[in-house]
Amino acid sequence: MAGARALSLVISLALLPGASPAVVSAEDERSPGACGTVVGVPTPPDGAQIVAPGSDLSARTRTSPAGTTFWLSPGTHTLASDQFGQVIPKDGNVYLGAPGAVLDGQGINRAAFTQQAADVVIRGLTIRRFVPSVDQGVVNHDSAPRWVIEENVIEDNDGAAMMAGNGQQVRGNCLRNNGQYGINAYRPGGLSDLVIEDNEIVGNNTDDWEVQIPGCGCTGGVKFWAVNGADVRGNWVHHNHGAGIWADTNNNDFIIEENLIEDNEAEGVFYELSYNLILSGNSFRRNNLVKGRWRAERGDNFPVAAVYISESGGEPRLPARTDMIDIRGNMFSDNWSGVTLWENADRFCNSPANTSGLSCTPFVPLVSNCADPGITSAPLYGDCRWKTQRVHVRENTFEFDSETQGCRSLCGRMAVLSNYGTFPTWSPYKAWTVSDAITFQQQNRWYDNRYYGPWTFVAHNTSRGLSVDQWLAAPYNQDVCSTFGDSTGC
Repeated sequence: MAGARALSLVISLALLPGASPAVVSAEDERSPGACGTVVGVPTPPDGAQIVAPGSDLSARTRTSPAGTTFWLSPGTHTLASDQFGQVIPKDGNVYLGAPGAVLDGQGINRAAFTQQAADVVIRGLTIRRFVPSVDQGVVNHDSAPRWVIEENVIEDNDGAAMMAGNGQQVRGNCLRNNGQYGINAYRPGGLSDLVIEDNEIVGNNTDDWEVQIPGCGCTGGVKFWAVNGADVRGNWVHHNHGAGIWADTNNNDFIIEENLIEDNEAEGVFYELSYNLILSGNSFRRNNLVKGRWRAERGDNFPVAAVYISESGGEPRLPARTDMIDIRGNMFSDNWSGVTLWENADRFCNSPANTSGLSCTPFVPLVSNCADPGITSAPLYGDCRWKTQRVHVRENTFEFDSETQGCRSLCGRMAVLSNYGTFPTWSPYKAWTVSDAITFQQQNRWYDNRYYGPWTFVAHNTSRGLSVDQWLAAPYNQDVCSTFGDSTGC
């Protein structure tokens, strides 16, 4: 099995110290990750146009018919020496790189492959030193459909290594040390049917955008926005300066499985304002240590965790391969806490606390519909909220050694909670309404897990810390048939 599925038993990397961007050099590569292999197509296929360094790939593309295959021979290839130097493919074009073929943006060109051609293939190239603006990407800059991007090295660029379009397949790439994202899966109006498989996604967000734009939510090894259907499988996601995998706002129908997710400075997986997820068979190691320590040292007792489910849940009304968030069969080792389920009482459609202010849930056509008096009764009372509901955490192993991680407090927790609702004045979700719902009424359950180490629990609100016995007992009744240390469970 390729990628992380072959690595999960043998790779062990140390967390980079401090909160500085995680830049991984060639000397730091660990075979057999995608960044430790030589990429390239050794010989040109029959009928391919051979492009030597110094040739004008942009012009060759313009003057060739759709469906042409180009083979870039070894050496450094460049585009026009201005910011708009770019390749504009035609439908079905194929771009292959020989071993040693580099497409270099010279620190000048904004993007490498752009515009709206469908069914483009890019394979075997090293693509580096392009300078797109924030939130933009180097490859598939305009999110065209059904591109296949495989076995490339895309590194040391500003912005994102790539954008995503409908039906895009991203396989076996090294996406390393890019300024913002490895992948920015965003397209106006949303997109669907992504496959992200067997890639190594490492050291991204070198420009530290969360510091440049506080609270922007604009970083991650991979970031998804309004994606309907994604398979994220067999990847090695590590040492990113921020979250490893982050799905933000009206994503649905995700399968995240058999990935090795480790040493990311923030969450390993962050699923926010989204729906219907299977998170299974992954290995989470040493995630969130930088962010967790930073918050704890400042006296912040919020239970940040390796897997953070924020205003997200199972929703049977949306077609998907599951109607819940199913977190099952994963291995968690020495992360800063395990799984946190959170729902902000003040964050809903048309609330000033909603940082995704232009968005609403899929069930309300206009943000402005969520207002007094309609929001006080069904269906808007329920449909104006993104709910953390129908989340099952089961059959996982959670192990934590507080001494190994230098933990002083707040670092080995599991949590389900909300805050005290306060605003706006017309909110129907004030006081402990949402805390009661997420804790007792929305079918959020832990069961059949195995725990090793000094785990504690948080329920209802940040001030309500629980021991194992309290977590197991009424009124919470969590972790039925789970085992703690040498206990036998059911």
